[in-house]
Formats: sequence, structure tokens, C-alpha cells
Amino acid sequence: MNLALNNVRKLLAACAISVILLCRSVSLSGATDAGSIHGDVFIVESDGGHSVIPDAKVVLQGNGSRETTANDHGSYSFSSVPPGVYVIEATAPGMTGSVTVEVKAAADQSVAIPLEIETLKASVTVSAAAEQFVDSDPSPQAAIERSTIRNAPTKDDRADSLLPLIPGVVRGPDGLINIKGARSSQGGYLVNSASAVDPVTGNAALSLPVDVVEAVTVISNPYDPEYGRLTGAVSKIETVTGNMDKFHLQAQNFFVRARRRDGSFIGIESATPRATLTGPLIRHKVALTQSIEYRFVRTPVSSLPPLERDIKFEGFTSYTQADVSLTDRQSASVSLTLYPQKVNYYGLNTFLPQPSTPDVHQRGHMLSTQHRDALGADSLLVSQFSYKRFDVDVTPNSTAPFDLLVETTTGGFWDRQSRQSEHTEWRELFQHGTKGPLGAHQLKFGADYAHDNYDGRIDMAPVTIFGTSGVALEQIRFGPPSRFGIDHNQIALFAADHWQPTRFLTFDAGLRLDRDGITNSTSPAPRLGLALMLTKDARTVLKGGAGMFYDRVPMNIASFRDLPGRTVSVLSPAGWVEDSQTYLNTFAGNLRNPRSFAWNLELDRQVTSSFALRAGFQERNTARDFALDPEASRGLLLLSNTGNSFYREFEVTSHYKVRRGMLNASYVRSKAVGNLNDFNQFFGNNGAPVIEPDQQGRLPFDAPNRVLAWGEWDAPFRLTVLPQVDVHTGFPYSLIDQERAFIGQRDSQRFPRFASLDLQVTRPVRLPFRHERLKARVGFSVFNLLNRFNPRDVQNDVDSVRFDAMFNGVGRIFRGKFTLEF
Repeated sequence: MNLALNNVRKLLAACAISVILLCRSVSLSGATDAGSIHGDVFIVESDGGHSVIPDAKVVLQGNGSRETTANDHGSYSFSSVPPGVYVIEATAPGMTGSVTVEVKAAADQSVAIPLEIETLKASVTVSAAAEQFVDSDPSPQAAIERSTIRNAPTKDDRADSLLPLIPGVVRGPDGLINIKGARSSQGGYLVNSASAVDPVTGNAALSLPVDVVEAVTVISNPYDPEYGRLTGAVSKIETVTGNMDKFHLQAQNFFVRARRRDGSFIGIESATPRATLTGPLIRHKVALTQSIEYRFVRTPVSSLPPLERDIKFEGFTSYTQADVSLTDRQSASVSLTLYPQKVNYYGLNTFLPQPSTPDVHQRGHMLSTQHRDALGADSLLVSQFSYKRFDVDVTPNSTAPFDLLVETTTGGFWDRQSRQSEHTEWRELFQHGTKGPLGAHQLKFGADYAHDNYDGRIDMAPVTIFGTSGVALEQIRFGPPSRFGIDHNQIALFAADHWQPTRFLTFDAGLRLDRDGITNSTSPAPRLGLALMLTKDARTVLKGGAGMFYDRVPMNIASFRDLPGRTVSVLSPAGWVEDSQTYLNTFAGNLRNPRSFAWNLELDRQVTSSFALRAGFQERNTARDFALDPEASRGLLLLSNTGNSFYREFEVTSHYKVRRGMLNASYVRSKAVGNLNDFNQFFGNNGAPVIEPDQQGRLPFDAPNRVLAWGEWDAPFRLTVLPQVDVHTGFPYSLIDQERAFIGQRDSQRFPRFASLDLQVTRPVRLPFRHERLKARVGFSVFNLLNRFNPRDVQNDVDSVRFDAMFNGVGRIFRGKFTLEF
């Protein structure tokens, strides 16, 4: 009860700080100097009236190109638009139109786009600059815009499910997203510039429904020193700005899918209703966005018995955002996300049946506020405060002893956890632009303060390993349950200069200083990037850069010495202990922050106004990574900074734009190697109890060859079609014997090549009861359309009679889609 009251007090205190931030006229923290644009696409009728054009393609062109699709009411929006002059073009079958707009810092502008019938137009003028797809940002990055977010086939309609549409991003065998060869715990994950990372594991802590997502961006090597506390890439989620002109309601997924097993319908497979409302509380001043979603989903493991094969997920997400236009120069936003969820039978697979899996119960909320103050035509001050609470309980489904057999597992899960964590962050950022005889400078200065605390309880039950004959070979016993509390502070200062001495050359230089309370160290991270336009028409750009990056220390790493120790005993055939070794958890020296050095070189070419090519190479070397290694001779389980990893990637990407759509295709050749004893592999939510000596090898998500292609078209009969093809090398795995010891080099084997064709088709339809504002869209999604066998489990025990057999492939899946908008 006291804990609940403390949580309420902390949330109320965070809300009070948010109100103070909104009410003040001068702010104190940071993001970007971006503005936003919204409006309607319409055609003028013969009587002078306006008729909105739904589903029109809207392209924002200037410093790069962005694209979206007007909704069924003809409304469009672009958020996070840097100041400058832009051309907005809108097209619909037989119609086109464009307007020019100047975006001011931190301003929200309403821009209507009138269309004309093409056959009545005297001429159409297309400028090279307006069709520009390349930009001068030296950091390699890729973005998914609103139109694709809306129409891409995703099984769960979540923001993180869109990330594998970006070259170099894969969902690994553990279900987590791996970006550009880095573990999920090594990257940054931001929602509206606020960190959404679990401070305990370092993994992403929440995911938003796609209805509220404006853009998803991945920056491989962020040379802007604003980004820190990572050694990998950063992914950013930008949410949709609330509509300040009129209310709009969208609801979908009303229907429940029945669960079919052995030819009969038994219970519910999934129910995922969600609704999003946006509109003005005070017209042109305050807009509110509210999205709610309930998810109940059973995901089958096909190799298990029909009624014992489902992972059950149940969760609720509420996302509330208020956008406020305070003055012509000031704007603010506040968001609150609630995301409790529970996964029954977490980690279920062919060799880990339901009784031996844990249930993982997560509870959390995140509050974020941001205030933007345009101090002048070229100056911006931004203030951001965020507070995140993330609690996790890991509980077993059985109290029986946990036994590892060759063909399966029995008993209740061995690792019981209860943890509560908080992350509080305050960011300050000031930007100022100047012009002089040496060119234009965009200066940036910022500061960031973060405080994390972690309270946990860990209880580990005995584990027994059995051989092929059914006789116990080894037993692992753990020390008494442990309780601990850890907190620390992190401070960062950074400065950057975006310098353009000529219109053909741009330099980005920056320095970031990170102070970490756990390692008690200060880490300088210099970064430098450049972009050179090789042709006068600005259609060919050479970009590159290099930089240092320092990672945070996840709180579970800091708690390692407080975790229960272990004793490994070798058993005789009669069950007697023949030999035993006790291991104490200890650090090998003082902890240090992992660091990486990354560089890239990229050539972008706008071949025609509709066809663009990109070829790039990047490399990242990470040192001082965390490595876990047992030393039997000294009786120590050592955690040290002796690990390292390496990633190399060559990418070729093409973008082809046609009148009714576009096509993206890429090929990535990559290599990801590193230490294989990742800490979360043994002490995460689904940890493994057996820890063998560490090795270097191909990382579990390494996919040397990957071909990715997806496109979006307006097809006949008002259909919107988005297919996606993903083909990549199978992930690596290791061979073991009946004692769970590795055979030969780890991760030396590979799953078969993965190949999948997914498709989503939708179209607007008329409802039997007519209303001018009530719209509907129907369609379907197909996953693995060709029904290819893509196994997720393999029997890697060389002593098994099923050795090298593959299991648990996901066949063809159909999903219906029905959306109502008002």
C-alpha cells in the first residue's frame, strides 16, 4: 500500500512539473527547432464550394522529401519539419496541385492544397529542386512515413514492427529488434525525443499503436552529439500532432478471431480493438489526442500439442497527448502513456513447454512534456522533462523442480524476479543560426540530466540436467534470494555546429561529454560528418563521417554482485555428488562504459526525378563490452569489460517513384561478430541457467545477406496495395551435447534461408447508412503468402535422436481489416 502511495505521489509531482513547464513563457530543455504543417486537400466545384479529396498523396519537398496520405476527410499533416521554404504537392487520380510554404521555427501552420483537373491545365512545371530525394545530413538514416505506417502489413500494428522495413534492421531469434548489428540493449529508443528504454535491461520498454505514429526513423551513426548513451544505432518515434481544427475519430479491429485447433473452434485467438480520437479543445490553440487499445492474442507454437501450444498476451495501452499553441513563437506538448501487459508462457518453444515457462507481468507509465520557444527568426530554446516507471514480475507456472532433458524441459521456471525501476530525465537544448563571410552556421548547445533507480528481488530455484538415459548428470543450486536497491545519476553536456561554407559543402562537428554515476567517469565523444554535392544540380551527394559513442550501464549489470551465487555439482549414476564447484559473482576490476568507434561513407544519386540510388558502407567497432565468463579454477563468475564486437555493412538501396505509388528495394551485405555471453541471455526475463565459457563468434542475429523490397500503389478499383518481400540468410546457432556443453565453435551452424512475402490490400467503401463524415475502409493482410517453411526452433543437441531437426515454422496467415473514421 505504501509503495502504491509513493508511486501516486511521484506521478502527481511529475504532472505538477509538466503544468509548470506549460505555463511559463520561457523554457528550459531540448529537442529540435521543428515546426509542423497540416491542412486539407480539396477541389473547387463549379458552384464555388469545396469538396475534400480523400487518400490523396501529399509530398513535402525541400531539404529532402517526405510523403504521406490524406485521410478519408482529405486531411494531412507533417510533424518535425525544420524551418525553411518547402513545396507541398498533392496528387489524386486525374488531379494535381501544389503550394509553396515557409515553415517557421516551432510554428504549427495550416496549409490548404487546392487540386485541379489535369486535362484543364495549360502546363505543368516541375523543378529539379522540388523533386529532390537526397539531403545533406551526413548521418546514415532511413525513415518510414505516415502513409507506409498506415498501409504496411504488420501482425500487431505496433510501431516497432515497422522497423524491419529499414535495411539493416532485423527481428532476432529472441524476438527483439536488432539495428545495424547491435544488440537491442546497445541502441537508443526515443519517443518524441524522450528515452523509452528500460533502465534495467537496456531494451525498449514500450511500443505505441501505429494510429498515433507520424514517422519512424533509424539513425545508424548519429553524428549529432544530442544522441548519446549508446554504442549502436538510435530509433526515433514521432507521434502525430493533434488536429486543432476539427475532431476526427478512428476505430478498428472490432471483430474477435476464433481459435481453431484440430478442425474445431476452441475459444478466442485474438481480440485487438482500438480507437483514436483527435480534435481541438480550444480551436487553433489546444488539441487533444487520445488513443486506447486492448490486445488479447494467442500465438501458437505449431510443434506442441494443439491445446498446449499458445503464448498468451494480454495488454492495454492508453496514449494521451495535448498539443498547445501558446503564442506565435511558443508551443508545448504533454503526453502520458500507460502500458500494463502480461505474457503467459513467455519464451514457449518446442523444447520448453507451457509448465516450464514463466509468466512476465509488466506495468508502466511514461509522462513527457516539451516546450518550444522561438526566441528569434534563427534561435530556439526547447525544454523537455520525462518520467518513466517500469515494473516487471517473472513468475513460474509450476512449483516442480526445473529439469533440463535432452528432448524437452519439465518443472517450473527457475528464475523468479520482481523489479521496480524509474527513469527521470530533464533535457535542455538551445539552437542558434548565424550567417557570415565564412558561410552559415547552425549552432546547438545542450545539457541532459537523468536519474535511474532500481529495486529488485531475485530468487533462483535448483536446476538439474538429465542425459539421454534419463539419469541426472549435473545439478545447479543457487544461494538465498537477494534484495537490492540501486540508483545513479547521469549528466551530459554537448555542443554542435552544422556549418555550410558553400551550398555544395556541409560539415557537422560536435562533442559530447557524458558523466556516469555507476562507473564514476566522464567520457568525451567527438564526432565529425560532411556532405559534398558533386554536381551543380544537387542530385549527387557524397556523405561520410566518424564518431565516438559511449554506452550507459544497464542497472541489472550494476546489480550483478548482489545476485545469488551458484554451485555446480557433477552427479554419479546413483545420484551422488562426485564433484562440485561454487561460483561467486564478481566484477573483474572496476566497471567502465562500453565505447564504439563508427564511420561511414555514402553516395546518393538522384538519377531521374523519379529514381534515386544510394550506396553506402559503414563499420562499427565496440570495445569494453560486458562479458560474462565462469572461471572454475578460482570459483568466480566474472563480469568484465573485456568484450568487444564488430559490425560491417555494405548497402545498396533504390527508391523508384511512379505516378500511383513507389517501390523501395535494397541489398545488404553485413557481418556481426562479438562475445556471445550476453548478460541478458542469462539474467533477463527468460534467462538460461547454464553458463558455459565465453567465446567470440557470429552474433545470434547475424544475417550476412538480405534482400528487402516493398512498395505502395494505388491500384484500380480504389485499392491501396503494399507488398513486402524479405529474404535473408538464416540466423546462426550452436551445437551442444547432453551435458549442455558446446561442441566446437559456437554459432557455427545456421537455420535455412528465411523468405517471406507479406501483403496488405485495403480500399474505402460506402456504408449502408450514409453520413457525410462517416467513412469506412476494408481490406486484408496475408503473411508468408507463399507458405514457406521458416523454422524458429532446431534440435541442436548432438545426442538427441532428433538432432538437426527443424520445428515451429509459421505458415500462411490471413488477417481481415475494417476501419471506421468519423
